[in-house]
Amino acid sequence: MYIGKLIFSQVMDFIPMHTFRRCVTRYQGNYNVKSFTCLDQFLCMAFAQITYRGSLRDIEACLRAQSHKVFHMGIRGNVSRSTLADANEERDWRIYADLAISLIGTARKLYQKEKFLEDLDETVYAFDSTTIDLCLSLFPWAKFRQHKGAIKLHTLLDLRGNIPTFIYISGGKLHDVNTLDILPVEAGAYYVMDRGYVDFERLYIMALASAFFVIRAKSNFKFHRIYSHPVDRTTGLICDQTIMLAGSQSCKDYPDKLRRIKYYDEETNKTLVFLTNNFTLQALTITKLYKCRWQVELFFKWIKQNLRIKTFYGTSENAVYTQVWIAITIYVLAAIIKKQVNMKISLYTFLQILSVSAFERVSLNQLLAECDYKSDTDISSNQLNLFN
Repeated sequence: MYIGKLIFSQVMDFIPMHTFRRCVTRYQGNYNVKSFTCLDQFLCMAFAQITYRGSLRDIEACLRAQSHKVFHMGIRGNVSRSTLADANEERDWRIYADLAISLIGTARKLYQKEKFLEDLDETVYAFDSTTIDLCLSLFPWAKFRQHKGAIKLHTLLDLRGNIPTFIYISGGKLHDVNTLDILPVEAGAYYVMDRGYVDFERLYIMALASAFFVIRAKSNFKFHRIYSHPVDRTTGLICDQTIMLAGSQSCKDYPDKLRRIKYYDEETNKTLVFLTNNFTLQALTITKLYKCRWQVELFFKWIKQNLRIKTFYGTSENAVYTQVWIAITIYVLAAIIKKQVNMKISLYTFLQILSVSAFERVSLNQLLAECDYKSDTDISSNQLNLFN
């Protein structure tokens, strides 16, 4: 019988503690803290994410019910909802943001050799945002509309492994296109975006940085056709054109040539128009790139369904940001474990298993194995085996 670490502790072992301590020191997270440290706070919040706890009272009740195992989880401080609430209010959320960014770097290295498209070796990113609704009476700092509060989670998703590489949390009033000003641009990479990010001045800056964009065009933009390339209409392609913008302001914002691709999608029965500054890829590959943008929508749906970012344990801005960043940390940590342990199951299944096995004392590899571990020893034999 395995009598080693708890499953929760085995999962937390994948957190680089030296990096975590540096993050805590950077923002003086443990300054004047006597008992309930940043590590205690992080472990309690990670436990809440993994086991789907609904409130601070819920976290306290579950951990106190297993009080004889709390020490083995790595939690040294006394767990109470008031102490945890104070920690979420006062400990700088940037501690956990920096930890998540460090884990993102680790995950990207693990997934960098994943195949995405056969005829494309460059990195492809999907950029989008999702709105997290908040009650305005409880979160007055997050005013979105007259009677509604919200924050936005802006995410740049690396489509090799679906790892978020850039995350920015803003108020609900910030327009999506403004986040292009702070988006890190990588030369030679592809950025796939929806038409909400059409701003030709910002897109031209991206093109000058030697990056490529694929974006859905708005229906009212004006252009001049320079040349039409031949297309195979049996594939759904309608046209592949080289154009120049013709609007009085847009032609100044983007004075260079663009590529316009029109495509009929049989699955959705829609005709879509794409703009890109790449003239070398096949037109059908451009349409495939845009289809892959849906992965960022699935990412948002996944984290909302499987992590606690729709209901919050605190009402301050710091508490909300702390919870969101720790949720992202758990997502990336699950992706790292999936790759390092070579799991055949999905992240959803993995988190479902963890949610009911956090206090079990069983090997993580055995827990995730698809088949049961059975001994080949003859049970009728009285002879004990010294070596297995």
